[in-house]
Amino acid sequence: MNNAVNNGVWSGSWVAERLGVQLVGDDELTRMLGLALRRNPKRAHLLVSHVLGKHVPQSPSVVYGAGFALGRRVRDLLGDDEAARAVVLGYAETATGLGHSVADGIGLAHYLHSTRRPVAGVARAGGFEESHSHATSHLLLPEDPALLVGDGPLVLVDDEFSTGNTVLNTVRDLHERYPRRRYVVVALVDMRSAADAGRLEEFAREIGARVDLVAAASGTVRLPEGVLEKGKELVARYEAESAAEGRTSSAPLKTGVAVADPPGARGTARPAPTGPHSDDKLTAPHATRIDLHWPPALPDGGRHGFTPAHRTRLEGALPAMAARLAEALPADARRVLVLGFEELMYAPLRLARELEQVITDAEVRYSTTTRSPVLAVDDPGYAIRTRLVFPAHDDPADGPGERYAYNVAGAGFDAVIAVVDSVADTPELHASDGLLAQLAAHAPHVLLAVVPSYVPGPLAIPERHPMLPEPLRGPAFSSYAPEEVGWLLQDLSDVTLEAPTEEREEAIQSGGAHYAESLPVEYQPSEQYQALFHTALEESAARLAKAVGAVTEIVLAERSPRPVLVSLARAGTPVGILMRRWAQFRHGLELPHYAVSIVRGRGIDANALRWLAEHHDPRDVVFVDGWTGKGAITRELAVALAEFEKSDGVTGFDPEIAVLADPGSCVRTYGTRDDYLIPSACLNSTVSGLISRTVLRADLVGPHDYHGAKFYRELAGADVSVAFLDAVSARFPEVADAVDATAKELLSGDRAPTWEGWAAVERISEEYGIHDVNLVKPGVGETTRVLLRRVPWKILARAGAGADLDHVRLLAEQRGVPVEEVAELPYTCVGLIHPKYTRGATGADGKAVNL
Repeated sequence: MNNAVNNGVWSGSWVAERLGVQLVGDDELTRMLGLALRRNPKRAHLLVSHVLGKHVPQSPSVVYGAGFALGRRVRDLLGDDEAARAVVLGYAETATGLGHSVADGIGLAHYLHSTRRPVAGVARAGGFEESHSHATSHLLLPEDPALLVGDGPLVLVDDEFSTGNTVLNTVRDLHERYPRRRYVVVALVDMRSAADAGRLEEFAREIGARVDLVAAASGTVRLPEGVLEKGKELVARYEAESAAEGRTSSAPLKTGVAVADPPGARGTARPAPTGPHSDDKLTAPHATRIDLHWPPALPDGGRHGFTPAHRTRLEGALPAMAARLAEALPADARRVLVLGFEELMYAPLRLARELEQVITDAEVRYSTTTRSPVLAVDDPGYAIRTRLVFPAHDDPADGPGERYAYNVAGAGFDAVIAVVDSVADTPELHASDGLLAQLAAHAPHVLLAVVPSYVPGPLAIPERHPMLPEPLRGPAFSSYAPEEVGWLLQDLSDVTLEAPTEEREEAIQSGGAHYAESLPVEYQPSEQYQALFHTALEESAARLAKAVGAVTEIVLAERSPRPVLVSLARAGTPVGILMRRWAQFRHGLELPHYAVSIVRGRGIDANALRWLAEHHDPRDVVFVDGWTGKGAITRELAVALAEFEKSDGVTGFDPEIAVLADPGSCVRTYGTRDDYLIPSACLNSTVSGLISRTVLRADLVGPHDYHGAKFYRELAGADVSVAFLDAVSARFPEVADAVDATAKELLSGDRAPTWEGWAAVERISEEYGIHDVNLVKPGVGETTRVLLRRVPWKILARAGAGADLDHVRLLAEQRGVPVEEVAELPYTCVGLIHPKYTRGATGADGKAVNL
């Protein structure tokens, strides 16, 4: 039943023999498609896909993989820059899940699917007709009215590209409203005739746009004269025979006998079985309701738009939801169907695919219910073997009617998990002739999982805070993969912000400017320095991997089982990505990860916090940084979060920072307190995704804007950002046992901060006559920053410090900065910024400091 060819019999042969319909194409075409007959006055035949997951239960990995592979081809066609500007549009109902999967394969694009369900309060952004369908009108209802605005490519996804009429209607409607230069049509199969292909090309020339086509297989359908009338007669004859035999959808079928409609299944609402229910709906006694714990405010699909950030949230939530389903299944279930609902295809598909990974001792299949009326014939040469008929259960706008589930009866499923949205969780669903009752007649166990129907809130802009943009992602912003991190920043790449180092230092120390208002000129490392970086990385990768694993395990044990990692840009970003990779490697978790700006003296980006609070539970947020020095940022974050709670009334954000290394003893959540070289501190943007330090300047960052940063695309040739991540994560397997031991020791020990680093900084500030703790930068990481970004005065090095300071010594030599060895230094090294512009601008000898 699940393959287009069974025991040498093609599942289109029955129709081909009786109607003379021919499917012409390569072998891939007949492997993907079978044939059936419609109850449709406009088209007799139906191409039945075996990789779509609509009419034929199939492995969810196969279904998702087919769409994802098409998305990858689209991304290769467009290139990363164009892909990041694209919008994917899927067609209801059949291709809503396929379009989602294509968007996932592209990885960078927003997604929207058309719908036949009007939603009160949501304005139409467009619509079009599907001429051959049984239900023709498509609505476009994006939550963000600007989603379809712009000149990025529009990617249109359908299961089959037959005549091209639907695509022409769509493009014609949308091009008048939102003209653009490029369209990409994506389909599982391209079945156009030569004439139809020419029409699309002519239309593209007419509107002055480029139209590309991506399909998994291609061919044509040859229809004999009078096929429509012959098809109608054949459908009528087989349905009459079935009715005469008194057969129902739940009865076993003889070969060649169609499934008749069950008595009474004509859309009339039946009373639901009585029984209490938490949301005043009634649950049929033969179905077990499972609470998925669907993430709050996460859309159930693309009816109103689905962003890359939504995708990240879903990825993070899927393992726990699938685990709940697996736990509810009977232990002896060996064949399980996850059954989606009409347009709700993607959420059930992703749940089924995740479940397939969880219950490896059972076969998981996926399909959905449908509006489409198709004749069922129990013959190996026919694609639709059985049919369940039940009344519509989502109060459709076009009135009550029949709905169908194909190839479920007689398929030997031990359990069926029906996944519907909350709009469809109605008395009709639970009625004696409803979907759940029909399923219970064919499977010993029926489970019901309800996904909250997402309804956009009021689109009016709040008085205080307008709608904040979605996070920036690579490759459009940063060289990191889009799933690795979302940047809650605004792109200032086109703004000149760099200033000479000495000029910046004078402005900062004299009070004329804040350090966050400009950027230092990016340091271009010499070949000798780059060699030092790679040597240091090779030597320290295992040590770093161990610290990454330890701090991640502590976060998972103490902070949240499903943390939302929020790195403090930019030093925290590589560490956050490594923590995310460890959680994926060791626990199979896909954790959301973002990067936000925090500025000493100015606080954390409040708009970034607002976005996080809207999309995640603040209690799950874990702030991440690379290392601590004297703990200034730790204190800054605590003060900023307290102020944010007062101003916005949002509670739950924890000011405790998780760091790789805590030499200053400023935090409780760390991988180590040793002060050693973290190679990501050796470089600037070229080890941080080519992103600059963050910028906060009044003329560039308004009250409703994120802080800014630049993407240095021109430095791509020197970029080692991903190489650094890969080198460390490659060592995860070999340090796993050591991580377990270290995490266990840390979790059971006393990790209370002593703030000894702060005390040491105050002492050094006074001893060296600086009298400003902000100019004392303790630790290997902070000392490196002094040499790369500021005007260094001198470097204090612990006597006997070894290879961890090789790069510091080289940088100091290149900049003519003395390195002074000091006994009993609590850090491996300390960098002193030149105090020329401070009031206490004297050296240790009491004399004025001169450059």
